Amino acid sequence: MTQADPAANPDEQTPEQRAEARRYNHISLACTLVDMSIDLVYLGLMAFVFARPLDAWLARFAPLAADQSMLRMIALFCIVMIGHMLVSLPLSFYSHYVVEHQFGLSNQSLARWVRNWSLSNVLTIVLGGLLNLGLFWIIWHTGAYWWLIAAAAFFVVSVVLGQLAPVLIVPLFYKVEPIDNAELDARLKELAKGTGLTIEGVYRLGLSADTQKANAMLAGLGSTRRVLMGDTLLEKFTPDEIDVIFAHELGHHVHKHIPKMIATGVLTSLAGFYLIDRVIVWWAGISTAAAAPVASLPLVMFTLTAFSLLLSPLQNAISRFYERQSDRYALARTSNPSAYRSAFWKLARLNKADTEPHPLEVIMLHSHPPISERLAMAD
Repeated sequence: MTQADPAANPDEQTPEQRAEARRYNHISLACTLVDMSIDLVYLGLMAFVFARPLDAWLARFAPLAADQSMLRMIALFCIVMIGHMLVSLPLSFYSHYVVEHQFGLSNQSLARWVRNWSLSNVLTIVLGGLLNLGLFWIIWHTGAYWWLIAAAAFFVVSVVLGQLAPVLIVPLFYKVEPIDNAELDARLKELAKGTGLTIEGVYRLGLSADTQKANAMLAGLGSTRRVLMGDTLLEKFTPDEIDVIFAHELGHHVHKHIPKMIATGVLTSLAGFYLIDRVIVWWAGISTAAAAPVASLPLVMFTLTAFSLLLSPLQNAISRFYERQSDRYALARTSNPSAYRSAFWKLARLNKADTEPHPLEVIMLHSHPPISERLAMAD
């Protein structure tokens, strides 16, 4: 999409804003690539160099000595995760605190950043530990086709976490409350008619405690299905622009994107678990994964991480397709292309988005279409 002269259309980015957005996104891209490299290298070293010595050391302690000890697996998982936290801490602090403040996007105090970083890592260790324990219990006890059972278990866990996330996990990081605005309630209720999403399912998300960025999302399953709209968006966007953003989230609900994403996740988990089966048998020199040693845990973590990175272009392409569907739904539902354009230009300015990133970057890393492409849809 050819950029128009900002003087002719003040809703767009100025040349200075575009240049700053590109600088910000180039730094963010570099941080993302370094973070991915750290994950692969660290987990690779743990899997192929340190796993067996660490496991042998842990097995020297009597309570952890059994061949397939769950306690030893918990200990090994905690060592791997805490090591990963420490190795990635400098980059996390730079990318999520320093850079965000440097470009005027963050409202976070240092204490709040440390609190959120610590809490997210504790949740990762607790949930990740439980999931890995469950996975290895299935590997050890359900026979040669354990990967089929594991995929079924993944589906159940996805549904449960999908239901719990907006009511238990999100509120740990942001204030979530019903929108208290009679006029806005009436507008959103009118838009939601016939979609199956009631107005009680629209909530204000307290993003401003952390960021200047504006965002909205569809979250939850069943009775916890809701639209979360950032307070930054509600305060800085016009009613017509809020209608467009809300209609976009309605599009995700109408097109059943969350259930479809869960179904896609089950298929990819089936392939991933089968790959793990083959890799464990090869690495440990055993005839069946049921004999997998505790030391194979870092190998499983490395395999899943590498597999996820390899699949990410396909998963991102599916996500971009869903986003386009929701954009088309928003345009059709609101019949207001001018508000659609102004909303996306405002998002570009507030979030310092590069409206025309390199196509390879989009293919490899972006779950949303470039804003230039989304704007072209309104034309």
